[in-house]
Order: sequence, then C-alpha cells, then structure tokens
Amino acid sequence: MPTKHLQQLLDEYGKNHQHPINKLIHWIMVPLIFIAITALLWTVSLSPGINAAIVLSIPIALYYLTLSPKLGIGMMLFNAFCLTLCYLAEKHIEMPLWQVALMIFIPAWIGQFIGHYIEGRKPSFLKDLQFLLIGPAWLMATLYQRFSISEE
Repeated sequence: MPTKHLQQLLDEYGKNHQHPINKLIHWIMVPLIFIAITALLWTVSLSPGINAAIVLSIPIALYYLTLSPKLGIGMMLFNAFCLTLCYLAEKHIEMPLWQVALMIFIPAWIGQFIGHYIEGRKPSFLKDLQFLLIGPAWLMATLYQRFSISEE
C-alpha cells in the first residue's frame, strides 16, 4: 500500500485523468515527455562525462524514494532506461539530441493538452508543479497494481 502522502498525490492526480481517451494519451505522452526532458538535460554538459540529466537523476530519485521506496526503484529503473536511450541516441543518431528531444517534447505536450481538453479539466501541474513528477509515478503505480507488485 502506498504511503498516505503518496496515495493522496496519486488520488488527486487521478481526479484529473478519468476520461479513457485522456488516460490513453497520458500513457503515451507522459513517458515521451520524461524521455524528452531527460534528453534535453543530457545535452547540458557540466564537465566531461557529466551532464545535467545524470546530476538531476539523484534528487529526482530521492524524491521518488521518499514517496515510496518500491515506487522509487521502479522510477529509477525507468530513469536509467531514459539515460541509456539518450546515450545510444547520441552515439547512433546523426541529428543533434536536443533536436530529437524537441521533436518528441512539443507534440507530446500538445497531446497532453488535447487530452485535458477532452477531459474538461486543467492539467494538475498548473495547480502544483510537483505533479510534473507525479504523472510518471501515477503510471508506475498503475503498473504496480496491474502486476500485483505491493508497496510493502
């Protein structure tokens, strides 16, 4: 069972995501946005071999781990997947990674806003920026439920 604080955040996020089309859009667009942001941050070099995506992975992981250790592990695995994608894309795609990221980021956000238009509700992050991180956690928590992975 998720912690009370996490469950409150997930419930509040879920209230704005009831329409089946909006849910479907979020299942596609939220991971794409996470990947695109990771890719944009990957392009910000802080020193040789270190970029903003790697550095910001630490506080993001700590945030998720404080909400729920098991959920935090799932989010860290997803983040590691995103970082690996960035590494591979940078090595194997001729187009600059920031361009690829923007080609994903912009349509994904347009999709999100279309979903919320269909839902008839504003995106949760307009109320509290924390919900930009809760969206991916909401999807991960749903996967945990679907596969009967307990929080304890």
